[in-house]
Amino acid sequence: MMYRIFVINPGSTSTKVAVYEDEECVYAEKVEHSVQDLEKFPDIMDQYLFRKDNILSALKKVGFHEEDFDAIAARGGILPPLESGTYLVDERMVDYLLHKSPVKHVSNLAAVIAFEIAKGRIPVYITDPVSVDEMIPEARLSGIPEIERKSLSHALNIRAVCRKVAKMLEKDFNQLNFVVAHLGGGISVAAIRNGRMIDVNNANDEGPFSPERTGELPVGDVVRMCFSGKYTKDELKKRYVGKGGLVAYLGTNDLREALKRAEKDDYAKLIVEAMAYQIAKEIGGMCAVLCGKVDGIILTGGMAHSEKFTEMIKAYVYKFAPIFIVPGEFELEALALGALRVLRGEETAKRWGGS
Repeated sequence: MMYRIFVINPGSTSTKVAVYEDEECVYAEKVEHSVQDLEKFPDIMDQYLFRKDNILSALKKVGFHEEDFDAIAARGGILPPLESGTYLVDERMVDYLLHKSPVKHVSNLAAVIAFEIAKGRIPVYITDPVSVDEMIPEARLSGIPEIERKSLSHALNIRAVCRKVAKMLEKDFNQLNFVVAHLGGGISVAAIRNGRMIDVNNANDEGPFSPERTGELPVGDVVRMCFSGKYTKDELKKRYVGKGGLVAYLGTNDLREALKRAEKDDYAKLIVEAMAYQIAKEIGGMCAVLCGKVDGIILTGGMAHSEKFTEMIKAYVYKFAPIFIVPGEFELEALALGALRVLRGEETAKRWGGS
């Protein structure tokens, strides 16, 4: 039996959609939403009906209708901590994403839109949302009891590339240990032990600096900035997430531009090399978390397209484990395959407990 799955992954001003027939993508499109239209909605979650209508119009233009699908696979939003896997979307999850999620993030829209389209006729699933949390207890401690380390990462793509490399090795993902570095606008470096993500840096405020984020900072200097009177809370937050990293040093979030400048500019070269150095240091730390028993180091995300940059990282860590380069992101595919495994009975969909 062939299963047809509709996939939804919202972005800030667009929604990526795809149709999969089993493992094959037969249609993919980025449905654009104008800034003027989105500005009409005071809250990001108010956009869901508008985006739903845009998505269905795009589908109908290429001959697909709601009744053509066996399931809808949606990007997981900001939920409370939960195990990896594929979850059935229900009324409780939709209510949480609409009204209770601590972060008003565009990813929260996906399951809400999908549930509205499905209207109970077909199942809706999410797979490996940002809040996947399988940290071991010792990874949670920050140094003071009031602050606990949080698992917020590029879990969907991290686990997707682990499955790809496991298939390449002809081994069971759940019996392998990997260190995975997702290299995008934010950077997540995760330790995967027997298929579980036992430690990962929070891509917003830990780990290496990235094209747009500062990563870890000396806490004493951060405190001084907070009380200097020069910045509001929102301005400081933007300095750390959005205007940090390459943007702060070089005025660009484009690694390609930074590398081009580095060919002639020693300062730009230093900054790019420092980012590679910090990534490698984080990878080394995760190798230690796995006690040196590492089946592979995987470099993925947009920056992994750059051979020059990945070679900088590999120069530090090549002795630790075999290195696999899996550039780009595979979110639409990962969502479709998560739903497909459930439809085929290879996995059982989990039920979210609510909060």
